[in-house]
Amino acid sequence: MTDTSTAEFASYPDRRSRRAPIGIIFISGVAVALALGAPIAFTASLGDTGYSMLSRSYPGSVTALFSTTLRTIVDAASWLTIGSLVVMMGVLAAPRRRALEVVAALELRVLRYALLGWMLAAAALVPVDAADANGLSIARLAEPGALGYLVEAAYLPKAWVVVFFAAGMASLIALFAQRWATFLPVALLSALAILAPVLVHQVQVGADHDFGSDAAMFQTLAVAVLFGTAIMLAGRAATGRLLGPQAVTRAGWLMAVSWVVVAAADVVLAMFKLAGPFDGNVTVFLIAGRAAVILLAGVLVIAFWMLRRRWTDRRLIRLVSSLTILASAYLGLTVAMLRVPPPQYFVNTNISQIFFGYDIANVPPSWATMLTQWRPNILFVILSVLGVSVYLAAVIRLRRRGDAWPAGRTIAWLLGWVVVFVSTSSALGQYSGAQFGTHMIVHMSLNMLAPVLLVLGGFVTLLLRATTPHSRAEAAGPHEWITAVLHWPGTRIVYSPILVFIVYIGSYYALYLTPLFENAMRYHWAHQTMNLHFLVVGYLFYSLVIGVDRPPRPLPPIGKLGYVLAAMPFHAFFGIVLMTATVPIADNFYRTLDFPWMGDLMVQQQFGGGVAWAGGELPLLIVVTALGIQWSRQDQREAKRKDRHLDSGADDEFDAYNRMLTEVADRSTRANRPVPTSAPSKDTL
Repeated sequence: MTDTSTAEFASYPDRRSRRAPIGIIFISGVAVALALGAPIAFTASLGDTGYSMLSRSYPGSVTALFSTTLRTIVDAASWLTIGSLVVMMGVLAAPRRRALEVVAALELRVLRYALLGWMLAAAALVPVDAADANGLSIARLAEPGALGYLVEAAYLPKAWVVVFFAAGMASLIALFAQRWATFLPVALLSALAILAPVLVHQVQVGADHDFGSDAAMFQTLAVAVLFGTAIMLAGRAATGRLLGPQAVTRAGWLMAVSWVVVAAADVVLAMFKLAGPFDGNVTVFLIAGRAAVILLAGVLVIAFWMLRRRWTDRRLIRLVSSLTILASAYLGLTVAMLRVPPPQYFVNTNISQIFFGYDIANVPPSWATMLTQWRPNILFVILSVLGVSVYLAAVIRLRRRGDAWPAGRTIAWLLGWVVVFVSTSSALGQYSGAQFGTHMIVHMSLNMLAPVLLVLGGFVTLLLRATTPHSRAEAAGPHEWITAVLHWPGTRIVYSPILVFIVYIGSYYALYLTPLFENAMRYHWAHQTMNLHFLVVGYLFYSLVIGVDRPPRPLPPIGKLGYVLAAMPFHAFFGIVLMTATVPIADNFYRTLDFPWMGDLMVQQQFGGGVAWAGGELPLLIVVTALGIQWSRQDQREAKRKDRHLDSGADDEFDAYNRMLTEVADRSTRANRPVPTSAPSKDTL
C-alpha cells in the first residue's frame, strides 16, 4: 500500500523541518509524563484511600500501580486505533475503479501496532484487575482456582476478556485489509472493545445510571475520535506528511462535532457523578480539571477548523501538537478518576434505582402514568434525532435541486422514529423492565412496527440521490462511501435472506427461553443492546420484504409474501409457549424487584404471550398492503415502459411477432384455396 493521494490530500516530505526531531522529543516527553506519569503518581499517593471508601482490602501498591499503568496503555492504544481509522477512512480515503483504497500507509502501520498492543494489554488486565477489584495482591493469583474465581466475582475482568477477543479479531482483519469497506468490521470491533470496560465500571452504579451510561458511551467514542485524530495528525506533521486544505477541513469538522459531543456528555456525567456527598472526595477536582482540558481543547478545535481560511503549515503543526498535550492530560485525569469511587456511589438507592437508574417502585402503571410520565432514553433520543435530521436535510437538498421525493416515504420514516422514541422514552420504556407484558409491547414495536415504517422511507436511496458523486481524481465523499458499503461482500452476508430469517425468528427463542433475558434485564447496557438488536434485525427482515432500498439479494415478488407468511407460525407458536408455560420467565429477577403493584407474574406473561401472538397482525397488514401497492406500481411502470417502447417504434420483437403472424395467415390462406381443374384438350373433343 502506498502513501500517495490526490493533489488536495498529498503529503509533502520535503517540508519536513530540521527542528522536527527536537519538537517530537519534547512533545512526546510531555505527553508521556501527563498520560502515564500523572495517574501513576496519583495512584501511589492515594494509597488505600479508594479501597477503604468501598470497605475493600488494599491489594498493595504493586497491584494498584500495575492496574493503572495497563489501563493507561489500553486507553492510549484505543485512541490510536480509532484515530488511525478516522484519518484513513474519513480524511484520506480516495476512490479507485472498483472500491475505495486506503491511501495512508503510516496510519495503517499505527493501526496494526495499536491493535496488537491493545489486545496484549487487555489480556494482562484480566488477571491484574481480577485481583485489584477484589482487593487481593497479584501473588494470590498463583493459588489453585484463584483466577477463575476472581474473574467471576467482578465485572471488569470479564470486560477485558471481551476487549481481548474484539481487539484480536480486529487486529487479524487489519493485517489483510486493503480496501475501505474492509475496515468497517475493524471499526465496529474497536467500538465494542473501547466501550466494554466503560459500561461495566463506575457509570453502572447509582441513581440515574441510565443517563450516566449513555452519556459515557457517547463521550468515550467521541473522545477517541477527537484526540485520536489529533494525535495522528501530529504524527503526520512530525514525519513530514502534511495535509492539504481539503483534508484539514474534513479533520476540522470531525473534531468539532466530536468536541461538542464530549462537552455535552461531560456535563451529564459531572451531574451524575457529583450527585452524592463529595466532602473530601478528590473526584471533584479531577472532574474540574478534565472540564478545563475540554474547554481548552474546544478553543484549539475552533482554531483548527478556521485553518481553512488562514492556512499555514506552521499553525497546523502547533495546533495538533497542543491538542496532543491536552489529550495526554485528559487521559491522565480520566485514568486517575477510575482509582477513586465517585460521590454517586454513596447515595442511598432502592432496588428500582439499582437495576434501572430511576424509581418506579411506588408508582403503579396506569393510563395517566403511561401518558404523562416521560424519561428520555439518551441513546434512542439521539438516534431518532439524527435519523430525522439527516433524512429531512437530504429531502431539502433534493427539492432545492429541483428533484421530487415522495411525501409518503418521508411520512413513513418520521412515523418510524416516532414509534422508536415513544417505545423507549415514554412510560412504556420505563416499565418495560419491571413488567413482562409491557416489555413485549416495546419488543413488538421496535422489532415490527418501527422497522416496517422505516424501510418504507428508502433512506439509502435518498442519500444516494442527495449526495454528489465524485470523480476518480477527487477525494471520496458520502456517495462513494455508501456505494462501497453496498458493494462490500459483507453486506451481502448481512442481507442474506436465510441468515436474516434465522436471526429474526431465533431471537425470540434464544432470548426468552434461556437465561439470557433475565441476565440482560439486570444491566442498563444490556437492555439497550437488546433494544438495538430488536430494531436492527427487524429492519433487515422487512427491508427484504417491502423495503424501498434494493437489497443485495432481492427476493421475487411471490417470495416476499412467502417470506412473511413463513415467519407467522413461529410467532404464533412462541406466543402459545409463553401463554401455556407454568414457570414465569426471569422469575428470580422479577421476584427480586418485588414491587407492590407487580401482581401475578403468570398473568403478565400470558398477556405478553398474547401480545407476541397477535402483535404481528398490524405489521403484517401493513406489509401485505405495501406489497400490493408495490406490485401494482411495478405493473404500471412496466406497462408504461412497454407503451413508450412501442410508441417509439423501436420494439423489434413486437414487429417480428407481427410479421410471424402475417406469414402464418398467408400460409393458411394458400393452404385453404381450392386447386383449379385443368381444361379439356382438343383431342378429346
